[in-house]
Amino acid sequence: MKIGIVGLPNVGKSTLFNAITNAGAASANYPFCTIDPNIGVVAVPDPRLDALAELYNPDKLTPAVIEFVDIAGLVRGASKGEGLGNKFLAHIREVDAIVHVVRCFSDGDIVHVDGELDPARDIETIELELIFSDIELVERRIERASKAAKGDKKFAAEAAFFSRLKAHLEEGYPARSLKVEDAGELEYYRSVPLLSGKPVIFAANLGESDFLSPFEDNPYYRKVQRIADSQQALVVPICAQLEADIADMTEEEKLLFLSELGLTKSGLDRLITASYDLLGLMSFLTAGKTEVRAWTIQKGTKAPQAAGKIHTDFERGFIRAEVIAFDDLMACGNMVAAKEKGLVRLEGKEYVMKDGDVVLFRFNV
Repeated sequence: MKIGIVGLPNVGKSTLFNAITNAGAASANYPFCTIDPNIGVVAVPDPRLDALAELYNPDKLTPAVIEFVDIAGLVRGASKGEGLGNKFLAHIREVDAIVHVVRCFSDGDIVHVDGELDPARDIETIELELIFSDIELVERRIERASKAAKGDKKFAAEAAFFSRLKAHLEEGYPARSLKVEDAGELEYYRSVPLLSGKPVIFAANLGESDFLSPFEDNPYYRKVQRIADSQQALVVPICAQLEADIADMTEEEKLLFLSELGLTKSGLDRLITASYDLLGLMSFLTAGKTEVRAWTIQKGTKAPQAAGKIHTDFERGFIRAEVIAFDDLMACGNMVAAKEKGLVRLEGKEYVMKDGDVVLFRFNV
């Protein structure tokens, strides 16, 4: 999974990226300090992996991972090439979802690219650039479908759909808020790499005092929440500076520090959880002496396709899956006891995987 971190200059975007990936992206009090996208791969925290590692004492422990991409800041006019706009827009096309960092803190020492703090305007600035870029794509698609419809009437429905999408975009609404009527329209929609169609998490970057007090009291946060609600998007309150403070701590020090602040999870953990929820993802587990590993799949994935995540041969030659729920395995203490109690199930090609399934796939090619 690839997540793009975006935002206007000086909103705390690169500070957050540095903190959660320790990748060392440039961070300074001026626009465009991050010229090329910086990439950091981070492990998805999963206490089930640690529990299985204690059970199996494996040679290798492999968590699921998320790739975070710090995308260069942009300004109004990016869709027309202003600032680093063209690079910014090209890199967004490559990600699965967007974390949009929105500044919700006041600091006279950190300049705002538009002079004053207004989260609603900041969100609109970026979203309009994505929408303008999408309109150009959609116009080309309308032109192509309209020409094809002169010789084949089946293209008329395609032209009509994209005309409706264009009107929606021109009203200032992102593509993801368009109501798609049927499977045919969904196919048209998915055939175009729409920037404003990407799933979005708004990361409301608060000052430390606001973050540690009820953050809902922050008027800027409330503005972001209202916008997210109107778009069926998610909001995660964060404090990028606090994340930077704990970035170099050991896991034990981090947990103790967060506990003293009354927090149970870091900002990274909350962003990952939100990303999984937004994209409809979950993890299944494989366990043995050689390796204990977590695998990320879409919710609703059937057993053969889950097996294919490990190796294409596993899917091609799928016979059955030996499955046990993680909680059942831990309650029994080992696989032998679980089998004696009849908790290990044999599942076939139609089995829909569940989060936390511990699986051994049987195959033959």
